Amino acid sequence: MSGFTNSPFEGFSKLSLEQRLASLQSFIGLTQEDIDTLSVHGCGLSLDQAEHLIENVVGLFAMPMGIATHFQIDGRDVAIPMVVEETSIVAAASASAKWIRRNGGFKTRSHGKLIIGQIQFPTVKDPMAFERIVNANSGYLLEIANETVPNLVARGGGVREIQVRLLERPDSDTMAVLHVLCDPCDAMGANLINQVCEALKGPLEQLSGEKVGLCILSNLVDTKLVEATCEISDITPELGHAIEEATLFANLDPYRGTTHNKGVMNGIDPILIATGNDWRAVEAGIHSYMALGGRYHSITEWTYTDGVLRGRFLAPIAVGVVGGVTRIHPTARVSLKMMGIEHADDLARICAAAGLAQNLAALRALCSEGIVRGHMRLHAANLALAAGARKHEISLVEEKLRQEARITLSRAKELLEQIRLASSPVVVAGNVVAAAGRSRE
Repeated sequence: MSGFTNSPFEGFSKLSLEQRLASLQSFIGLTQEDIDTLSVHGCGLSLDQAEHLIENVVGLFAMPMGIATHFQIDGRDVAIPMVVEETSIVAAASASAKWIRRNGGFKTRSHGKLIIGQIQFPTVKDPMAFERIVNANSGYLLEIANETVPNLVARGGGVREIQVRLLERPDSDTMAVLHVLCDPCDAMGANLINQVCEALKGPLEQLSGEKVGLCILSNLVDTKLVEATCEISDITPELGHAIEEATLFANLDPYRGTTHNKGVMNGIDPILIATGNDWRAVEAGIHSYMALGGRYHSITEWTYTDGVLRGRFLAPIAVGVVGGVTRIHPTARVSLKMMGIEHADDLARICAAAGLAQNLAALRALCSEGIVRGHMRLHAANLALAAGARKHEISLVEEKLRQEARITLSRAKELLEQIRLASSPVVVAGNVVAAAGRSRE
């Protein structure tokens, strides 16, 4: 599919809620049950289901789900569900995706597919001998590891390798850490790899004569990287160079880099939440990866050469599409269906593209109109609600806030009071003669 084809979601933002759901049903083939799950009446998750997810359940907390539109990823049109409370994220991602779509869309690929489990030996007496013992018995250890997860092995996954890392301690002793590298197929794999590490604990202690400390997965999965790229040619040199300079700023200064990367995660976290994935694990892994070289830097890279702006996202994204909350939560299942997800790798690539799109939107705003103007313009409706506006008053307050460019809660309250005063009837001698504020007309 060409990147120049019309988006199937042209005009989606201007539709009513009912029309948007109907559009999703038509484009993606959602069932009425799927639509009911997404609707306010379906609520998605029940209290009974929630009881089995966490402890001490007392209720449910709803968040808005929106659809980021116009995404074309590897030649495929994708409607991306985003669960998020922050104004402008869905709109910004959609706008960037539309711009990138005109220039050929996103290209993505994966680098590696293994997750990491860690088995720690706090101190080892003879590090070199320890390493030789582990390497000499690697076949035996792999056999034990894979016997622990037979179903995963049957699906084509399993433990592939065991690596030894030796770390110098502050007390000059040596800590040994084994990395157990596992292909989790379409699972995130946390529980699987933790089971494997625990199963290896006894045999390793017997072989080495050393004592195991911790057995736990690592969320820094630099063995499972995802890349997304795009190119934009219909851009002014001024904006192209400014976006390139903004990336340099994020790479040189961790104070800027942190906020830059938060903007990237604005595009990723909402998808992880919508699909029931562990967004905290992905966040931790990505931020750690950005600091691996000893200097925290940008997740994305933007360069402007020969009239073309080129963007690249490269980071670890370990997600799952089977098991856990993705299987239990009805809305998570619908979200995966909405994106046409078959494998975990598909979801990771979509996340990478969305992160790149969201980053472009933020940089474009910063380098042109400024982040406040665009964000606060969309925030006006939220302020109207916070001020206590009723349904028919929201658009009136919102419009006046935008016209004045004084987008604050206190001003929203003042405007709401003025609107209500102007629409209140004036009674003279027992008769309604005019609306307040209009008696002189």
